[in-house]
Amino acid sequence: VQLQASGGGLVQPGGSLRLSCTASGIMFSVFAVGWYRQAPGKQREFVARITNSDMTSYSDSVKGRFTISRDNAKNTAYLQMANPKPEDTAVYYCNIGTTTEVDRGAGSWGQGTLVTVSS
Repeated sequence: VQLQASGGGLVQPGGSLRLSCTASGIMFSVFAVGWYRQAPGKQREFVARITNSDMTSYSDSVKGRFTISRDNAKNTAYLQMANPKPEDTAVYYCNIGTTTEVDRGAGSWGQGTLVTVSS
C-alpha cells in the first residue's frame, strides 16, 4: 500500500487549508483512514479518523474546527482545517487500516505533509 499526503503549507491563523491523502495498492473503500500529526519536539498524536461507513472521530483539540471526509471513487481522504491555530503547526500523516488499527496508529503510514500556521 502507498499513501500520498499533500496540501500542506503556510496558512494564517483563522484561515483554511485542506489536506489530501491518496491511497494506491489497497481496496480503499473497505478501510478506515486517520490523520495524525507530530509537532517539533512532541510525540505523534491522533487528529481524526473516518471509518469505511463514514463514522468520524476527532481529538478534542480539533473538534469543531477540522473535518475529515473521504471520496472512495478517488481513493482519497481529506482533512479540512478551518480556523487553524499556531498550535496546529505540525507534520500531518495519514494512516490506513482497520478502525482498530487506525485508532491505535497501527495501520500503514504515508509520508507527512508540513502545515505551518503563522501570520
